Amino acid sequence: MAKIEIPATPYDITEKDILYEDNHLIAINKRAGDIVQVDDTGDESLDEKVKKYIAKKYNKPNGAFLGVVHRLDRPVSGVIMFAKTSKALERMNALFKGRQIQKTYMAVVRNKPVPEQGNLVHWLIKNPQKNVTKPYDHEVTGSMRSELNYRLLGELNGYYLIEVDPITGRPHQIRVQLSTLGCPIVGDNKYGYPRGSLKKSICLHARRIQFIHPIKKEPIDIYAPLPHDGFWEKFDWLIK
Repeated sequence: MAKIEIPATPYDITEKDILYEDNHLIAINKRAGDIVQVDDTGDESLDEKVKKYIAKKYNKPNGAFLGVVHRLDRPVSGVIMFAKTSKALERMNALFKGRQIQKTYMAVVRNKPVPEQGNLVHWLIKNPQKNVTKPYDHEVTGSMRSELNYRLLGELNGYYLIEVDPITGRPHQIRVQLSTLGCPIVGDNKYGYPRGSLKKSICLHARRIQFIHPIKKEPIDIYAPLPHDGFWEKFDWLIK
């Protein structure tokens, strides 16, 4: 049976979606199903929504500048950063390139990871036509080295919550690397979970981002609360 997809519900960004904001940066708690930048679906992108929010809040009739610093896959929720100035965008890009940004994700799987914590290294190649990333356990032509650390946080009713700290940032990295461990993410039938999601979502959440502010030079530590969708919030007790 073909997977049924429910289009993302249109909405406007409000204060409750904002995790952090200053004159240079803004962090949003992205909803699963949102696209970060416009694609061929024609759905309104998250960066356009944030631009409208800034223009309205600060009375900018000619629109607002917004730079996309990094991306999250459409079915993934959690913290995502945007730059409000070209200077901040340039410096945030440099931080990401220099791997000076620390990110933490939460993933829910049905199979217990063995071992319960560890380090995964693969070489990944993405097929842009099929939008699928293939892992290799050795370097191959055109591949990118990908590395992450993970640890099991706990179990609830046959579901396992895993904390993931990616060391590199590759397309679909966490999704495909956990799948190689025998732990496809719940709802992610692209990478081995038996059923897809009806809400354009998978159980992968960008929980935390840490870095030194590129302008203020002070530590920034931003958390995104788990989605309250009837499922995710059941795992709150495992991460508090």
